[in-house]
Amino acid sequence: MNRHEFFQTSLISSLMDGVYEDEMSIGELLSHGSFGIGTFNALDGEMIILDGQCFQLKGDGTTRPASMSQHTPYATVTNFVPSHRLEIARPLHRPDLSKLIDNLLPSANYMYALRISGHVDWVTTRTVVQQDKPYRPMVQATDGERVVRAEEIDGIFVGFRTPVYQQGISVPGCHVHFIDDTRTRGGHVVDFQIGTGAVEVCVGTDLQLRLPLTTEFERADLAPEDLAEQVARTEHAQG
Repeated sequence: MNRHEFFQTSLISSLMDGVYEDEMSIGELLSHGSFGIGTFNALDGEMIILDGQCFQLKGDGTTRPASMSQHTPYATVTNFVPSHRLEIARPLHRPDLSKLIDNLLPSANYMYALRISGHVDWVTTRTVVQQDKPYRPMVQATDGERVVRAEEIDGIFVGFRTPVYQQGISVPGCHVHFIDDTRTRGGHVVDFQIGTGAVEVCVGTDLQLRLPLTTEFERADLAPEDLAEQVARTEHAQG
């Protein structure tokens, strides 16, 4: 196994505490990787990066290319180099596919970038909407988000699987976004069933972490007692 670096700007615990602005531009972010996910300043939609192109998935369901001058308060990127591949020949619900991916991975102690492409029987997504100051904690900002369901659609899931020991740095477990092949719809993945396709895995052994130099970050509570519960609520809420 070769060494491979992931780059991350800021911490998930910072985002949980309502630190929704930073000076990291999309142009600078793309200099660190051509594949990834994140969000935009003020939580103005979900982010997905594929083949060096950054897309903004808006709260109204639309998708558009992001500009290089936009900014992100939290994102993870890498240059995707697949080392493991799994063919999907029958319908698989998300938990069933997750078990197969677990068996494919060499260890639970590394980081992994996941690219899952194919025909999706159905997928449910939700998308953060732009927030106004003063910013609320993320569990409040995402409370009641509308869950959207799409059926019989071709697309790509982009995500990262992170070890539990990175709690507070990243999202433990799988953090996945979806965009369809026409690049017109997508969002943060709640659940899905894929019919046919393929899973590609890129192993991450090194993490370059960049922290914001802002007053908001300096004052943020990055280790609340209920951090794990907060992250679980924002990741897996059904709306």
